[in-house]
Parts: sequence; structure tokens; C-alpha cells
Amino acid sequence: MKDKPQPNELMIDRLREISSWVSSVLDLDNLLELIIDSVTRLMEAKASSLLLLDQKTGKLYFKVTLGEKKEEVRKFEISLGQGIAGIVAETGEPLLINDVTKDPRWDKEISETIGFQTRSIACVPMKIEGHTIGVVEIIDKEDGSPIQKEDMKILSVFAELASMAIHNARMISQVKKENLDLREELGRKHRIIGESQGLKKVITDALKVANSRTSTLLLGESGTGKELLARLIHHAGPRKDKPMIVLNCAALPETLLEAELFGFEKGAFTGATTRNIGKFELADGGSIFLDEIGEMAPGMQAKLLGVLQEGVFYRIGGSSPISVDVRVISATNRDVVKDVQDGRFREDLYYRLNVVQIHMPALRERKSDIPLICAHFLNLFKEEMGLPNLKISQPAMDKMLNYDWPGNVRELRNAIERAVVMGNGQEVLPEDLPIRSIKKSYPGLEAGLSLREAEDRFKKQFIVTTLRHTSGNRSKAAKIMGIQRTYLSRLISKYELQGA
Repeated sequence: MKDKPQPNELMIDRLREISSWVSSVLDLDNLLELIIDSVTRLMEAKASSLLLLDQKTGKLYFKVTLGEKKEEVRKFEISLGQGIAGIVAETGEPLLINDVTKDPRWDKEISETIGFQTRSIACVPMKIEGHTIGVVEIIDKEDGSPIQKEDMKILSVFAELASMAIHNARMISQVKKENLDLREELGRKHRIIGESQGLKKVITDALKVANSRTSTLLLGESGTGKELLARLIHHAGPRKDKPMIVLNCAALPETLLEAELFGFEKGAFTGATTRNIGKFELADGGSIFLDEIGEMAPGMQAKLLGVLQEGVFYRIGGSSPISVDVRVISATNRDVVKDVQDGRFREDLYYRLNVVQIHMPALRERKSDIPLICAHFLNLFKEEMGLPNLKISQPAMDKMLNYDWPGNVRELRNAIERAVVMGNGQEVLPEDLPIRSIKKSYPGLEAGLSLREAEDRFKKQFIVTTLRHTSGNRSKAAKIMGIQRTYLSRLISKYELQGA
């Protein structure tokens, strides 16, 4: 015949069971009931309750009740300072009352109303970061013996567990709310705005491919919104709840790009002090957006092709194959067909990436969308600046409609932001907009200049125009011009174009 488990053994078993639940908080109500049921059984109490404090009303309500009158008890509320539970909640200090009939703090209303005889009560506070959120109480022992001081220690442990469970649940709820708010905010700030026929076709095509894992190549000038289109494709498809990882292929040299894409093992190279997970692993089950894919070096193109063909890769310095399920969306503002013809881009990789091709139109090709885009950005920036009555004047709108926007939507966004910050706070005026028409003829064509002077003027204007087209990106400008970035920097210094 087995010995009856001792109270300490029962407590340890119960704590083990509860602790496995507390960290996950899969169901807070069930967890709190488990905690109160455990303390009730362990302490052999006639009845027990967990009361939570409503901060707005200042009243305690019964969240969990056990005992023969548990349903009747749930109907009551207790004010702070009322009875034993109210006093514990108000002071944050535990109380043990051996005979409630001899204690003036006892409020007998509930006991008399439901017909429950009470003699002794133990009550301890539940706290989160020093603030009382409720109480746990037990009433009488089943065998009629008084509740002891040692029992208060056990009760306090279970009250702490309940507090931890509630705190975790609130934290998870807050994180979920913040994530939802963040998604809504990101959705509001990163929408594709417009109703032009060209844009509608683009969105229609994007939605068609969203439900597949087909590789999609997005073409279009810099600043047209190719990343937004990639996000639309991801979030409109079945992978929307999985990660979307973004990587700019032009931002990193080949060696770093490989490490970013595929990760590396500890000790793979100097400085690799820990294992690093690459973008493809992070995107497993979701999507990866490879921006400026046309800038990828030939060596990396070959490695990327291998991953797309096999779905398997190795971390740098690793020997174990890693299999991933990733939907690839890529983008470029280059003439990738010409790059293929000229041997700068692998033809086999191009066909892998270009299963579906979508071209994002330039802003000058959908000028009817400019008022809508302006209104969208204006609402964002005037909210941030606290300027609810700010509007765009008609002359300013006319100026924007007559401008070709070589930097596309990105340039328009920057122009609106600058106008909101630097304007009068009431109305966006033409002079608030940092735009001017690009001259079609160059100063170098003026008569009376030496050939060197004409060349210098042409170079200066050419550099300004190209930098404006690339939104100030010197690396991209240098590639477009067919010169080294260092040489471009020297020309910028020579012609004093640092602010260009």
C-alpha cells in the first residue's frame, strides 16, 4: 500500500503542472481555475476565491470561485476597503483572521445573503510590479481546524503564480494590440495610391500572382513603389502570416551579400564569432524581396540560381544542406534584357526570376494620380506636425501636375514633407515645393564659351540631372554614367555640387 502524498509533495507536483502553463498562458481562465483549485485542494479549504480589481470602478469582482455556493458568490462586488478582501486589496498586505465573528473588519453581508457559515479566512494580495491587481482568499478548513500562518506562505506562492499568469496574458494581449496597430499604421503609410488605368492593371496583375509561389520580377524606375507592390503581392496571398524579408542587393558588396542571403557558421571567417541566420532562412514559408537585383555580381547570380533551382543552400562555412520554401519577388530599375544581351546578367537566372513580369509605371505616366497621392502624404505629415487645417493651394497643385517627377513617388513624398515642414502651416504654396523644371538645353551650348567651359557646364548639369534622377544616390548615378563612384565624388567636389 502506497503512502499518502505529503502536502509538500502535492504542492511540488501542482507547482510543476501550473508552471508549465504559466509561461504559455494558452487559456488564462482555465489557468486561474487550475491555480485556485490547486490551492484549495492542497490546503483542504471549504471555499476559495480569486478577485480582480477593476481599476476604473475601484471594485473587486469574483473571477474564480470554488465551494458549494460558488455561483451565488459570483454575483457580488466588493469595494476597496470593504471587508477582509477589500482591506487587503487597499493596503496590499495579507490578512489571517482565525475568528471573523470577533473581528470588526469582517463584512458578513455576502455570507449571510448566500447562507454560508464562515469562521476563518486567509487573504493575500496579487501584485504586478508593486501594484495590487486583486486578491486570493480561502475560507475555513474542511476538517474545522483553523488556518495557520504556515498556510499563508503556500497561499502567497499561488497568488504570485496567478499574478504572473495575468501579467503574461496582459503582456501578450498588449503585444498583439501593438502588432495590430503597427500593421494598420504600416498599411496606412505604405499603400499604393491611385486610380489611373495603368496602376489598376498593375494591381490586378499583382493580385493574380499573389496566390501562387511564382517568381515575379518587378520593373520600373527608382521611386515608383516596387517594394510596395511586392508587399501587396505577399500580403494578398496565403503566405501573408509568414515573414516577408527585404534585401537591397546594391547596398552590399558580393561577400557581404552572400553572408546576408545564406548566413554563416561560427568561425567561417574572421569576425564570425557566432552563427548567423541568413535572409533565406528567415523567409522560410514566406517571401523574400530582392530589390535592385540587376546590381548583383555574376558570382552571386550563380549562387542565387542554384538556390532557386534546388531550394537548398549551405551557410558559409557550413556542411549541412538547408532546405527552404520561399517565394522570390525581385525588382530592378535597369534594362535587364539589355543586361542579359550584354552578358552582365545571367540569362538562366533572368528566366527563373521573370516567370511573371509586372511593370510599375512612372509617376509622369499617371499624373491623374498626383492629387490623390498628394492628399495621402499631406494627411500623414500634417497629422505628424499637428496641422489639421493645412491644405494645398491650387497654384502649388498646378506646379506639381506640370512637373515630370524624375524621382517618382519618392520625390513627390519628399516634396510634400518639405513643404509641410517649411511652409506657413496653413497652405502649401508653390515656393514651398523643392521642384523646378529640368532644362532641355544645356548652358554649355551658349556662344562665347571656350570648349573647356562648355564641357564643364555640361558635366555639371549632367551630374545634377543624374543625381536628381537617382534621388541623390551616388553609387547608382555613377553606374548610370558609366564612371567610378570615386571619380563622381571628385567631380561633385570640383563643381561644388555637394548639395545636389
